[in-house]
Amino acid sequence: MNISSNVSSIQSHQIMMNTNANNVANVNTEGFVPSDTKMLGNENSVSANTRKADNTGSKMSQTDLAKEIPDQIVAQGATAVNVTAIKTENEMLGSLLDIKA
Repeated sequence: MNISSNVSSIQSHQIMMNTNANNVANVNTEGFVPSDTKMLGNENSVSANTRKADNTGSKMSQTDLAKEIPDQIVAQGATAVNVTAIKTENEMLGSLLDIKA
């Protein structure tokens, strides 16, 4: 794993969090159809794919807080892990430069 894959993961999880925040903000909006974000990854990057959920025709908001809250926890945890990986790599590079100098 390299820094660019960590950064792409952080950016993708930010998209997920933005979508999630919009869904939660509209939990009381009549007829609101939430969006859903799926993560797609390969060995070098992570990307976010966002789409509108299926409309059930309900006049009430279709936002499911039982789904949205755990999604926020996942996005927060994934971002924290990637930030830690970047910090560790930065510290390792700094140590190598100190040894070389």
